[in-house]
Amino acid sequence: MNGPNEKAKPGIHVLAKPIGSICDIACDYCFYLEKRELFPGERQFRMSDEVLAKYVEQYVEAQPTPVVEFVWHGGEPTLLGVDFYRRVVEAQKPFRGRKEIRNTLQTNALSLDDEWCAFFKEHDFFIGVSLDGPKDVHDRYRKDRHGKGTFDRVMAGVKLLQKHGVEFNALACVGRDTAYKPLDVYRFFREAGIRYIQFTPIIEREPDAETKAIKLWLARPAVLDRPEPNTKVTPWTVEPEAYGDFLIAIYEEWVRKDVGTTFVMNFEWALNAWIGAGSPICIFSKTCGRAVAIEHDGSVYACD
Repeated sequence: MNGPNEKAKPGIHVLAKPIGSICDIACDYCFYLEKRELFPGERQFRMSDEVLAKYVEQYVEAQPTPVVEFVWHGGEPTLLGVDFYRRVVEAQKPFRGRKEIRNTLQTNALSLDDEWCAFFKEHDFFIGVSLDGPKDVHDRYRKDRHGKGTFDRVMAGVKLLQKHGVEFNALACVGRDTAYKPLDVYRFFREAGIRYIQFTPIIEREPDAETKAIKLWLARPAVLDRPEPNTKVTPWTVEPEAYGDFLIAIYEEWVRKDVGTTFVMNFEWALNAWIGAGSPICIFSKTCGRAVAIEHDGSVYACD
């Protein structure tokens, strides 16, 4: 226990990718699908029970905080099946009591059914649903591998989460063509009974010839020390002014009508930082480096 004048040590944040980049849809803006190119010849993108057990043990032991949060990401993590996450819960059992263990899972919600939602409720998983807004907004960029929109199937999953009383939030990406409908997007979430919302701007670079050659069109970071760095952005990248106007329009409605009933995490984080309470995410922090990603094979990378 920390003394009254002893500052608590911050923990690290890990995004676990137990299925790597494997996903059952193909969003226009998804950079992570390309990351399978980092594993040439790999066919089995699935975290083994051995890697899972070591990860759980080492992550808990490495955390100086009383709460340890496991974040399961992808790709689409539900493609592993619910039994994988039953093994996750079993692997965490020896550490409960010493630490408070929490689980969060980010999903496109297409695979959710009653079995999944009952499991989430029983084991107190917090779920993030990738949902960009109403049908015309969501289906603009979030399509399946046949080019069809996924909105109706996502909303079926959302309704199942609500039916089972599972806590969840919506993670909405904001692109160039969708930034001009801020109140349509915000009111859709509110009217759908979605109380927790997080907005993420889409900002991605066009690939140069060298980037195309290694098949990392979106995933490779800019190389700024070149004579001509690759800083041209994709057609779906949101314009800075448009994203700012998007958030301002939503804030003005939220602050007048919905404080305390609808929680827009962007505003919560900004207000926390403003009052000096710190921020759980990097964009409002003074430094980065507290977040890493662990892939299906146990390899660890900085950030996402």
